[in-house]
Amino acid sequence: MRIGSARFLVLVFVAAILHRVTAASAVCELNVEKNNKVYYYSLDSPVRDFPHGILSEDGYYKVAANGTVVWFQLCDTMIFNHDPPMCVGCKDCGGQSHCGMGCSALVSSKIEGYPVCTSLGQPSSTLIDVLDKRSPEKGIIVKMKNSGLKRNCSLSVSVKCNSKGVQGPQILENVGVCDYNTELKHPLGCARTISSNGNGMGWFGTFIIIILCLFGSYLLAGAVYRYFFLHVRGIDVIPNLELWASLPQRIQNLYHSLIRRFTGPSQVHRSSYSPVDF
Repeated sequence: MRIGSARFLVLVFVAAILHRVTAASAVCELNVEKNNKVYYYSLDSPVRDFPHGILSEDGYYKVAANGTVVWFQLCDTMIFNHDPPMCVGCKDCGGQSHCGMGCSALVSSKIEGYPVCTSLGQPSSTLIDVLDKRSPEKGIIVKMKNSGLKRNCSLSVSVKCNSKGVQGPQILENVGVCDYNTELKHPLGCARTISSNGNGMGWFGTFIIIILCLFGSYLLAGAVYRYFFLHVRGIDVIPNLELWASLPQRIQNLYHSLIRRFTGPSQVHRSSYSPVDF
């Protein structure tokens, strides 16, 4: 009985991890089509020097301005191994004993002289869009929301393309009663083009494909005719077999002819006579 319970707990634990990973991947991916190109963003994909993707290795990002402090993590909930939020509240973000560890963004503001925490969003409420519709390769904006009983709060993080490294959030803007904007620069803010449609291979590629299709149809129709109507068997069923067999020799002769035309006759063929001493 104990073994069955242990197995059940293991299955529940594994299912919870898989659900969390799947949810994070779905939240942190974006495909945008523009000018016959598809721009792909995946914030949780590991890249060189950043095995955890855009997730902060500290467990959170932090930015402050005018006495207001914001903690946030992209694609996941926050983890505090050091410097935890020191404020009252946190009822919907981990509670007092685990303040900040139950949501993806948290803000601390002074109310009547006391720091009070308010949740700004959950991973499940995260929305992703491009910064500029006309230039989707510049970066994306990640917006987290939290709808409470008293007021609605949000945090918008602009992730701008920077292939050289990471620049953490430095500016915090208050754009509403409980709405904040910040930005960071990261290599994962650079889009990857995963497909290109529209022109495709161009007119030349299309022309080559048409020629190959016509040639294949000609060989197939000729082979069917020679097999069923002329009762030809074996390799001779291929129409104009002599012509295709002689193509390598013809191409070689054409090559030598072009070489002689552009380089002139070789020393061997300049004269068929050799000097004679008397």
